[in-house]
Amino acid sequence: MSSTKQLNNRSGDNASKKKCPLAMGLEGIAPLVRTVEEIPEPITTVIKGNIPSWINGSFLRNGPGRFEFGKDNFNHWFDGMALMHRFYIHDGEVTYSSRFLRSDSYVRNSEKDRIVVCEFGTMAMPDPCKNFFSRFLSRFKIPKATDNASVNFVKYKGDYYVSTETNYMRRVDPQSLETKEKVDWSKYIAVNSATAHPHYDREGASYNMGNSYGKGGFFYNIIRVPPPEKVEGEDKADFSGAQVLCSIPASDSRKPSYYHSFAMSENYVVFIEQPIKLDLLKFMLFRIQGKSFDKVMTWEPQYDTIFHVVHRHTGELSKVKYSAPPMFTLHQINAYEDKGFLVMDMCCGDDGDVIGDFTLENLRRAPGDEMDKFYNSMCRNLPRRYVLPLTVTDDTPSDQNLVTLPFCQATAVKTGCGKVLCTHEELYDEELFQYGGLEFPQINYAHYNARPYRYYYACGFGHLFSDSLLKMDLETKKLKAWRHPGLFPSEPVFVPAPNATEEDDGVVMSVIITPRTEKSTFLLILDAKTFTELGRAEVPVNIPFGTHGVFNEMH
Repeated sequence: MSSTKQLNNRSGDNASKKKCPLAMGLEGIAPLVRTVEEIPEPITTVIKGNIPSWINGSFLRNGPGRFEFGKDNFNHWFDGMALMHRFYIHDGEVTYSSRFLRSDSYVRNSEKDRIVVCEFGTMAMPDPCKNFFSRFLSRFKIPKATDNASVNFVKYKGDYYVSTETNYMRRVDPQSLETKEKVDWSKYIAVNSATAHPHYDREGASYNMGNSYGKGGFFYNIIRVPPPEKVEGEDKADFSGAQVLCSIPASDSRKPSYYHSFAMSENYVVFIEQPIKLDLLKFMLFRIQGKSFDKVMTWEPQYDTIFHVVHRHTGELSKVKYSAPPMFTLHQINAYEDKGFLVMDMCCGDDGDVIGDFTLENLRRAPGDEMDKFYNSMCRNLPRRYVLPLTVTDDTPSDQNLVTLPFCQATAVKTGCGKVLCTHEELYDEELFQYGGLEFPQINYAHYNARPYRYYYACGFGHLFSDSLLKMDLETKKLKAWRHPGLFPSEPVFVPAPNATEEDDGVVMSVIITPRTEKSTFLLILDAKTFTELGRAEVPVNIPFGTHGVFNEMH
């Protein structure tokens, strides 16, 4: 059997792609990835239906909003300059404002009117005004990481930051959206990057993951930032007390794994080492060769997926090596402990090449055949559950399923000394295929994160960008959907109702955009229980397709 054939078999031969119906006649989405103007002063919206009066706060969103400077164009969707959005909701009324993040990247590009800072998929070209020799030498400098924090809004010690996947974040004012100081993780702890998806515990501490590398090899580090201490009148970034809880050595220090997030339960942090690999040798050469960072990542399904389990309170790494067949994951849904097992739910795919595919050229393809062909070639992400037995010892029997939770079909088998092989359970009904799988999962985080739960909300991907909102019931595996042709929703964010007694008592918010009509954006409010529309706030602006957001409650 050829090696290619073996790889395909190992990755399930991309079963998800086969099960989803082929798209035909997809519309163009180029208007959803074009530069827009910022709107710094709040503007009013037109309310249709009813926005519940108990909702009081800001729905904050982040994402790319500018795709060129002068004659230079960015290549990849991730490269667009961060544009922050705020829907302020109070007494059933909504205002909208937006601002570009004044990152160093944005400011320098604006001053020169060309792209001078390298991004994920775009190399900055040497200054044409320099002589040939200095241009040649400039290729040998390792480029500084970008601070174009376009992925998420995150919270540390009560302050809001916008983040991406480099070592830089930017503190921002969540009301005015003004850019504050740049924060370099490496100034506080020994890491040189961090994810844009931290977790928070009930005491207000934040947890994240970051890389470090040196003579000892490559390490994945679990970071803890303590809860805020009340210091009145201080208006500056505070990372005092930040520490590395645990350093996990990479399985192959020359080819560490890419990761976008991690899982956390009440007592454990789980780092998922997946077969999307970063080739460090290529990384050193990529500037000299004039290649962008996305060319450094490769999908290598000859590697298994490894779950590294760390005790959250002691920082101790489990000696048990939990592994699973190759898969890739960007976003976790939830994780919790139950009767000696760690239950982890996440969105997974069987083909990790997908990240590099979101080039602006691909997203701007012509409608119909060209768009259909590209979309149908891509893998669909589907929700899966993995269950890790936490009490594996030398005496634990081999070659039998250790998972005894009555509601779980996932398995875990001890295959040798300190080794456990996990196979997943599918967390969906076949109806999900009609929506193209799902991504951007969200739960009732405030009350159910790291605890047993029943519901999650997500985007369905019947197009390159999400074209439906889904509510999934884990008990029945049935779904409720909101889907309308030509409307593209953002990640659904759950906001619990005051004094809620049930898990889905609240609303789900999403920003809806369309390529069909100019300036026809609206904020959608769904009743989370019935998944029916309560109201919408129409705002006469164009908003590009974004990434992640949060609800900032105000009292």
